Amino acid sequence: MNTKILSESALNIIDQYKNFKIGNAICSIPYFNNKTTARRAGLRAEIGKGSPKDIFEELRQKTFEQKIDLESFTSESLKKFLVDNNIGIDCSGFTYYVLDLAKKNLYFDKGFIQKIKAKIRQVENTDVKTLAHNKNSNTIPISEIQPGDFITIINNERDHILVIHQIEYQNFIPTTIHYVHAIAWPTDGEYGHGIHEGKIEILDINKNILEQKWIENNMINNENYTLAKANKSVTEIRRLN
Repeated sequence: MNTKILSESALNIIDQYKNFKIGNAICSIPYFNNKTTARRAGLRAEIGKGSPKDIFEELRQKTFEQKIDLESFTSESLKKFLVDNNIGIDCSGFTYYVLDLAKKNLYFDKGFIQKIKAKIRQVENTDVKTLAHNKNSNTIPISEIQPGDFITIINNERDHILVIHQIEYQNFIPTTIHYVHAIAWPTDGEYGHGIHEGKIEILDINKNILEQKWIENNMINNENYTLAKANKSVTEIRRLN
């Protein structure tokens, strides 16, 4: 059994989002969705596009304004403060930082003026469809999947993306895919959402990714909200160009 994982720097970014620490308080950065808050512009940390550093700086500013001692947070109160102040990360923003896409010259399918604006504020304008565009990534078969690839879930309601951070192999054939993403499951409630991890056990390498065994939050297959969402969407394994 062989295992491949993302780079140490990428795994460190995942950990900073998953185990955001202030003093003795630790929590997962909340999931943020522009569609539910109707915000389209502003500080990165307030529109779901903030790096861990951006989020910390925004947290520090808001606690200063509200006269709250950073060291007074418990893990529960820290998560609540972040959620209540609309500080979080969306799935494409999370992917952007984990895969260090600031080094990529992404293509934006927009008009000329909008395209220039998108280039200036790249992360703010990067969404799932941007990453799934054929000028930015290409589809690959499940047999060729590697850490750093991603799974895009495109539908008319809400697009989503999963980052592949670890692959287990048997005789050079992938057997288990480990993914991580920013999401809010319906069962997460008001404060339980954030960075989730899951895995896909490959039952038949010749079948579609949706026909494998998906496990997340101890939920399997159709009980797995992420898979249920993927089953209603155009779901592809993709790799950056």
